[in-house]
Amino acid sequence: MSNQLLTPFEQGNGNQSTTWAECIAWYQELARRYPGVLSFGVIGSADGGHPIHAGVVSADGVFERERIHAAARPVFFNNNGIHPGEPEGIDACMALVRDFCVDPARLAALGRTVFLFIPVYNVDGCVNRAASSRVNQDGPEQFGFRGNSRHLDLNRDFLKCDSLSAQVFNRFFSAWDPDVMVDTHTSNGADYPYTMTLIHTQADKLGGALGEFLRTDMLPHLYADMERRGWPVCPYVNPVKDSPDDGIAQFLETPRFSTGYAALHHTIGFMPETHMLKPFAERYASMRALVETALAYTVANGERIHALRIAARLEDRTRASWPVHWELDASAPSRLRFKGYAARRAPSTLGSYMRLSYDRGAPWEREIDYYDRFPADVTVAAPTVYVLPRAWREVAERLRLNGVRLEEIATERVAEVAYYHIAHVRSRANAYEGHMFHDEVRVERRRAAMTLHAGDWLVTLDQDRARYVVETLEPEGHDSFFRWGFFNSVLEKKEAYSDYVFEDHAAELLREEPALAAAFDAWKAANPALLADQNAVLDFIFANCERYREPEWRRYPVLMLD
Repeated sequence: MSNQLLTPFEQGNGNQSTTWAECIAWYQELARRYPGVLSFGVIGSADGGHPIHAGVVSADGVFERERIHAAARPVFFNNNGIHPGEPEGIDACMALVRDFCVDPARLAALGRTVFLFIPVYNVDGCVNRAASSRVNQDGPEQFGFRGNSRHLDLNRDFLKCDSLSAQVFNRFFSAWDPDVMVDTHTSNGADYPYTMTLIHTQADKLGGALGEFLRTDMLPHLYADMERRGWPVCPYVNPVKDSPDDGIAQFLETPRFSTGYAALHHTIGFMPETHMLKPFAERYASMRALVETALAYTVANGERIHALRIAARLEDRTRASWPVHWELDASAPSRLRFKGYAARRAPSTLGSYMRLSYDRGAPWEREIDYYDRFPADVTVAAPTVYVLPRAWREVAERLRLNGVRLEEIATERVAEVAYYHIAHVRSRANAYEGHMFHDEVRVERRRAAMTLHAGDWLVTLDQDRARYVVETLEPEGHDSFFRWGFFNSVLEKKEAYSDYVFEDHAAELLREEPALAAAFDAWKAANPALLADQNAVLDFIFANCERYREPEWRRYPVLMLD
């Protein structure tokens, strides 16, 4: 093989990763030499102005998305460099694509399956190169930074799409609609012998026959094949306490994360997490093995996966109800054979507390509790159509990025609708990825006659993107647009009162509105300590009286038609 086709990792000492500029120039040269195997180009721009690239490998030289979809060919997608400080996937993908180009047998083994990849997703973070941001990681010598140029973690941005990069990704992903995705990472956390751990689209959350297929067929095969390749895998080590000894729980990957976002499109997603304390060369080798294993399974079973995804979408079109929130079932864990190191606790030399360490001289192997069931704890009745007022254009933009069909209302009309009153919200005290995320949301479903205006959008559930629509527009969804603050202005009452004037008027309102008086009596009984607080008393009366009611206050603006 020509030295020009060796990757920077292969030319180095096993502890070096490619730079972004080297990586892109290398792929461009590969595509120039092998135009019948690899198509490579720009798909958009990152926030810092750098281009984002993607590539397509096809055994028969067909690269056009429309032709691939028309032939119902399986699409396998490998995303790399979302966290450029975790770069082994970037380097492994380069070698894998090169081997498709130079080895006819490897290319032929793809069959009808198309290998789609993004070489470096977080370009901004990749060019922000140093050796200091990954505190506990064993190599490589230089690597990128987790945040992008807006200091956002792109693996928290798939749903809210604050970054240009995420908007590019949403458009790219929904257009290509891959059957299987592998998004490569490195893990922090406990110490254990495994080099490779795995997060996957949670099967209960994926749901139906597709979720059961993942749980009972695909996952056991991947684990067995990785064992055969010499890289045994365990589930992502997410201890329920402070070490794996007491059991681990599956990771509930909500749509802010890549695998949770993939689930909204009925794509089976994997997030391999190599172990930070293992040498970079071992992490690289295990990552390549994992991608190859998932790809080989997709090649062999792509038609079945594709059919299951189509069936799931057809089922969505006629659902009577939708799960939108899932919770760990801690009552009945399964058992998992796990290899670990003894957890030791000793007094810290830094402070007056006990510190945790792991004793590699005391390995153990035994069964531990594995919490792998997440039943739905919030289910909503399915409307036929959502109505999105035209004022909320940023929500419409994100729906369109994901291939959702919106129909504009042509003529103003009055209709009987269902809507949500936001009964309770508890938000984070500190900013999380640029938002004051709402951790708790409770709603009351109500009905009324309302005006639907010309230019408002109808969003029907009789379409392939129904699941994306429901989980983003239902406010109780794990990562709904409401939770991320897209509708925060409705939580603020716009008018106020002057206490010295309203004091007398409040007494009149209590006489004139029996329902208000009854509610006030109940509030006083429940909150006797607040009776000494004038603001609390008057706020309650002002907020609950009928005369000065603001219909838009706490009314979630997305309406529902049966």
